Amino acid sequence: MRGNVLISAEGVSKRFGSTEVLKGVTLPVAEREVVCVVGPSGSGKTTLLRCLALLETPSDGVVVMRGQTIAAPQPDAAVRKAARAVRPDIGMVFQHFNLSPHMTVLQNVIEAPQRVRGLSRAEAVARAEALLAKVGLLEKRDAYPGRLSGGQQQRVAIARALAMEPKVILFDEATSALDPELRREVLLVMRALAEEGTTMLVVTHEMGFARNVGSRVVFMDHGEIVEQGPPKDFFDTPRTDRARRFLQQFED
Repeated sequence: MRGNVLISAEGVSKRFGSTEVLKGVTLPVAEREVVCVVGPSGSGKTTLLRCLALLETPSDGVVVMRGQTIAAPQPDAAVRKAARAVRPDIGMVFQHFNLSPHMTVLQNVIEAPQRVRGLSRAEAVARAEALLAKVGLLEKRDAYPGRLSGGQQQRVAIARALAMEPKVILFDEATSALDPELRREVLLVMRALAEEGTTMLVVTHEMGFARNVGSRVVFMDHGEIVEQGPPKDFFDTPRTDRARRFLQQFED
């Protein structure tokens, strides 16, 4: 990890009934870092992301952003106030896009900046058009999501997240619902964001992206961080049997 810590999970556990999905996970993410979280299905990766995005409340532990606790098992008024203040600074890109089908591409991108950030319509439209151009979809500004491919919908979802000018963007399996060609166009956008210094926490099965774009790889299994380190170290010389077994499935 390098630089100043922007957001971190500190001893975060999460239980759903009697099932413990996260077990005391501590994960700091520094500014401009691209942290790729990998591991088998059911290892707690998405739940960790949802806790950091304030979509789930930790059963134990806390989430901290720039030194302030923003999530806790029984948040007091100060924690709730801090959470409200930073929520717009945490962007999230979901596996299944979550675009509003009854709104055009442009409307999807401008809604939150107007409603949450207080931008005028003219300001929000200018920002949205610049971002749609950035992800290669300005010509689709007036189309509805149902008329777009999955890859195009996901690129709109990324533009929508960027429109809030978040401090960190969380990606939850952003390419897993797409076929290989469409995955590539989304990964190219994500790579460009990483090269620009965007702070990113990426839950992914895209091992090529993790190896070539990530600044750190975190391997989870059974609700725990098993090992983490620079991509070259993780992929070339994994330290644990669990990581080695996981990586074997991606070998040619």
